Amino acid sequence: MSPSGPGYLGAGSTIRTRIALVYGGVFLVLGALLLLVVNLLVRAGTDGEKEAIVARAGEVAVVEAYRIGDDVGRAANEQMLMWSCLALLVIACGAVVVGWWTAGRVLRPVHEMTARARRLSERDLGGRLAVRGPDDELKELGDTIDALLGRLETAFDSQRRFVANASHELRTPLATQRAALQVGLDEDCEVRRILLDTNRHSERLLDGLLLLARGERGLAEREDVPFAEVVAEEYEDVVVAGDGVVRGSRVLLRQLVRNLVANAVAYNVPGGAVDVRVAGGVLTVVNTGPVVPPDEVESLFEPFRRGAGRDRTGPGAGLGLSIVRSIATAHGGTATAVARGAGEGGGLVVTVTLPATVTRRA
Repeated sequence: MSPSGPGYLGAGSTIRTRIALVYGGVFLVLGALLLLVVNLLVRAGTDGEKEAIVARAGEVAVVEAYRIGDDVGRAANEQMLMWSCLALLVIACGAVVVGWWTAGRVLRPVHEMTARARRLSERDLGGRLAVRGPDDELKELGDTIDALLGRLETAFDSQRRFVANASHELRTPLATQRAALQVGLDEDCEVRRILLDTNRHSERLLDGLLLLARGERGLAEREDVPFAEVVAEEYEDVVVAGDGVVRGSRVLLRQLVRNLVANAVAYNVPGGAVDVRVAGGVLTVVNTGPVVPPDEVESLFEPFRRGAGRDRTGPGAGLGLSIVRSIATAHGGTATAVARGAGEGGGLVVTVTLPATVTRRA
């Protein structure tokens, strides 16, 4: 049912409410049609009976008989119409109640499936809905979801194994290359310096990719982390307006702050400033720097995108803000940025908002 279609009751309505109201509405319409037909038939029958009564009266009493017949017929029709409408409304309310109860019975398996699926998504993908009952549409839906969960579990396990294997297999040759360069070439050799810089850049790129993959994979375990404390560990000059507890990974949250501050410093201008503030679960980092066109701000969160004046051979890997957004999303939060104008000193205002419970005010 589309939002613009008939019967749409808004985003807050439930299927059970809609079924109950539709059930009551259909009953009300059909009942009204039934009462209309009954009233028309009764009115026609009353008119016929009135003519028969008048025909049996004498000539003198004809006028009086007509008048009495009209009064009796009118009173009977009014009484029947009033009580019929009242009965219709009462029965319609009863139909809504019955529809509500019936919908609850019908949709109870759906609520159970939803609750099980929510618990599975919060813990792991190892469980299944395991819907029992007759081989109907609901059981078919449950079996389909179980099959989907099985494929997702296989895919996530494959990704975890790939990340672990890639971490081991790629780090080892890079470490070996670095050791060979440090031992095999003189310290004053220019080629040695270039190769070591390239090697370090590759290691940073590998670390960034693995961290990005870990953040996009989600959090397997969560703990209560004082967010302001984590920010203060990475940046001493932070302004704390209120501490908040975030449910997540302390290691990833530290990496989020580290990347965000490092990005603000790397893209700053000589003599520029970096302002870091935290209030509850909201971290705001403001820096001076090159003026970024507003329509290019969102693209800075894409992997391997660098700001003005940065190339692929520089110290950064182009993953800083991508990792920040990935970690924020894994914690159920958001990461956004707003460009500052030239009159404000350029740069960005990056805001990370995480769901947190405020525990104290500074």
